[in-house]
Amino acid sequence: MAKRLVDIDPEKILIRSTNWIGDAIMTTPAVRTIRENFPKAEITLLALPWVADVFSASPHVDHIFLYQKNGHHAGFSGRLRLAGDLRNQHFDATILLQNAFEAALITALAGIPVRAGYTTDGRGLLLTHGIKLPRERKKVHQVHYYQGLLQDLGLTPGKDSLYLNLSAQDRTWARDFLATNGDAERPVIGFNPGAAYGPAKRWPAESFAELAREVVNQIGGRVFVFGTDADRDTAKQIIGAAGGHVFDVTGRTTLAQAMALIESCRVFVTNDSGLMHVSAALGTPTAAIFGSTNPVTTGPYSDSSRIIRKEISCSPCLKTHCKTDFRCMTEISSSEVADQIRDLLRSGGQEATS
Repeated sequence: MAKRLVDIDPEKILIRSTNWIGDAIMTTPAVRTIRENFPKAEITLLALPWVADVFSASPHVDHIFLYQKNGHHAGFSGRLRLAGDLRNQHFDATILLQNAFEAALITALAGIPVRAGYTTDGRGLLLTHGIKLPRERKKVHQVHYYQGLLQDLGLTPGKDSLYLNLSAQDRTWARDFLATNGDAERPVIGFNPGAAYGPAKRWPAESFAELAREVVNQIGGRVFVFGTDADRDTAKQIIGAAGGHVFDVTGRTTLAQAMALIESCRVFVTNDSGLMHVSAALGTPTAAIFGSTNPVTTGPYSDSSRIIRKEISCSPCLKTHCKTDFRCMTEISSSEVADQIRDLLRSGGQEATS
């Protein structure tokens, strides 16, 4: 069974995106690799609505097809409807960056003749170009995980650097927003206190609050708190601690607008989360706080980033909830994070250690 996609040279390619913002960011080098190997192909990205903005201004895809999993494509009948919609597009090949069985099943039902991806989740029989996941690839950064798939399919990997393009409209919006919120003389420091995976990935809200007080009163910055509606209580706590110069944008922007604001930050302080990878992709100096997860595989892929973590025997445990004492996070003090902010402000991230 042939496994080299380059020998097929498809004219219409469907890429199945991953489902989370951070994972999608880490696939951007792979998406660029696909474009570089098939420069004349018409490339469509199938993505869930909440990750679509990662690629909305990308020159590496021609179209974005929204997988309305909670709407038009909900339930079993919706999945069949999606397969029918894809069938009508007459794709020559699909490359599945998303690893689930469902991704392969839908494209098989859509009748796409060439279906390539890792043979994870028991979907090997549904793929025409299945790649067995090498054990050692689970231990490398996710950027290399996706690039490795394409190399195994016969493509020539391009640069590993993350890629994120923003529209002029969103950049203008961010510039205007910052001009009307706070003292322009104060450097913008972004805080991202949330993380969707679970509380084990979140530095305590009290620590973010202490850090905000130091950023405002000693560093002289203004703080913008990012996140979803679920992070608003934490944002209130941070605002209350700092006593001014803190602005809550949780759940108040589109993803594209949030990305434009992050690009404008002098430093971005974050848990291991999707917005951490946004910051890395934009080259914003990033202070990334790690506890339960592994920075080797999911850390910010950027020379302008710093990893802040403690060498605890049980870390990384990769668990959503800590069942012991949460030392991996509670032993990280606000003062040491503040020191990293000061250093990043001085260096612009150019002397990052991760």
